[in-house]
Amino acid sequence: MKSIQVPVKQEIIDEFRDVVYEQNFGNTNDSHVINELKMSLLVPRDDRPHPAVLYFPGGGFTKADYHKFIDFRYALARAGFVVAAAQYRVIPSVFPDPIVDGKAAVRYLRVHSDEFNIDPDKIGVLGDSAGGYLAQMIGVADDKKFSQGDNLDVSESVQAVVSLYGLSDLLTVGSDFSEAIQNSHKSPASPEAVLLNGLNISVTPHQPVQKNIEKAQIASPLYHVKKGLPPILLMAGDQDTLVSPSQSKKMYEALKDYDVETELIMIRNAGHGTIEWHQDEVIQQVVNWFVTYLK
Repeated sequence: MKSIQVPVKQEIIDEFRDVVYEQNFGNTNDSHVINELKMSLLVPRDDRPHPAVLYFPGGGFTKADYHKFIDFRYALARAGFVVAAAQYRVIPSVFPDPIVDGKAAVRYLRVHSDEFNIDPDKIGVLGDSAGGYLAQMIGVADDKKFSQGDNLDVSESVQAVVSLYGLSDLLTVGSDFSEAIQNSHKSPASPEAVLLNGLNISVTPHQPVQKNIEKAQIASPLYHVKKGLPPILLMAGDQDTLVSPSQSKKMYEALKDYDVETELIMIRNAGHGTIEWHQDEVIQQVVNWFVTYLK
């Protein structure tokens, strides 16, 4: 027989799966099509209010698998955060639908802060790739046209942001890459062009993003940077061949110009969503950022 003394160091963590946080009409002319947007939450089992982190998954604007990134989410929950992971509308939905959904998710957490033991004054956002783009937009863009749906009297502000290899400027996603890759981003079929303009199979195709610079800038976090933004951590892989690392560098420089608290961490030998991103050293950088600015 073996007997051990177990010190109590951490809370039990409960999961609330597939909670519907918003409903809206679909993308067809059939008004009976309704989207139910869902989130799952990891909640420490106690009666204290906790800061919250809202995670947006990447997926090239074509999918939003909000059950992934469990290693990051679990590490944050163990560090004392309520961690929500939210679905959002993807292609064939178009801009600004994902931002509208992200802001609705923030409002939902505040409205239901008592049920999920959330401190409503301490909410951060995290995302990778397209989700990193969305996290940045939630942190920097306060245009009222992004505010739609329920609980519009509730604040959509966040107090900290982390973007992993996220897009910051839709006009230059492929900069620094080969000419062939740069040309692919100038196509009306590029993910950023379809996000802005929608799918098109007519005789007259939609334009690439470079043909509507004003709209692309409105849809890009870089052009919303101003004073008074929450602290923003940007991380990118120096071997990324899908989203240029210069996206994070440009965003970092813009934030510094406006005296926003920010940091840029380049992960050596890391590509876009490669295994390097899921190592403890990287995860701990994210946890530390939210601990510093939310706890």
